[in-house]
Amino acid sequence: MAPNELVADCSGIVHIYRVDSGEVHALRGIDASFLAGSVTAVMGPSGSGKSTLLRLLSLAERPTAGVLTIAGKDVMTASAHTLRRLRRRSVAVVLQRPTHNLYPHLTVSEHIELGARRRGASVQEVERAIESVSLTGRRRSRPAQLSGGEQQRLAVATATIGTPALVLADEPTAELDTTSGAAVIELLRASAARGAAVVVNTHDAAVAAAADRVLALHHGTLHSERLQGDITVAVIDAVGRIQLPPDLLAEFPDLRAEIRFEDGAVVLRPTSRRPVDE
Repeated sequence: MAPNELVADCSGIVHIYRVDSGEVHALRGIDASFLAGSVTAVMGPSGSGKSTLLRLLSLAERPTAGVLTIAGKDVMTASAHTLRRLRRRSVAVVLQRPTHNLYPHLTVSEHIELGARRRGASVQEVERAIESVSLTGRRRSRPAQLSGGEQQRLAVATATIGTPALVLADEPTAELDTTSGAAVIELLRASAARGAAVVVNTHDAAVAAAADRVLALHHGTLHSERLQGDITVAVIDAVGRIQLPPDLLAEFPDLRAEIRFEDGAVVLRPTSRRPVDE
């Protein structure tokens, strides 16, 4: 896809899991867009909604409410057949554990050839992909004969051959050493350079540093976005609510803020009110 072309768009995404004890609100009105040629890191503590967001983007399930568009298709109204085709042609997923991305009986070459057939990539692209992950001498090896770093590089090459529109990676460096992790980050950036929108769930500071932006989730909400140059912006939803980062939220103990417009800037200050003891 062309650089900066819209690949995936989330508007007011809500997702609720129903469990025996009631409902779990995993996402609470997420607004986010993902553009071709960009790498987005999604960060947040356990339970923040990162994995749920990735599952929705991977078309593993549909949101409970909101609008989700991927590669120009409205996920909320698309047929099951359309979603299967979209998932196969336009969406690629790399999981945290390298062995979960691979088939134990297939060789390096067979894995990448399988990915190529799914997206109509040429024989020349297969060869370039094998070379790009430095596995030319291991093309007949199976996953059990590869190191963890080699397995994950193979997984990324298999997922990204043919340049899918959307590449999703869930903690892809978590089980790798620093050198192997850096190689995986480089491969994901290369996929973005070829036109994919890359979205990475991570706790890895190196991944965040290599990303074009970082989305920070907390309790199912998108509270802030960090851009290149370490500029952090708060998120304002469609009805005007501002999400403050958790470290700043502590400055507003009564969950109220005095709002003023001063010298061309909107200023938020804690109020003089104190929480009422119950």
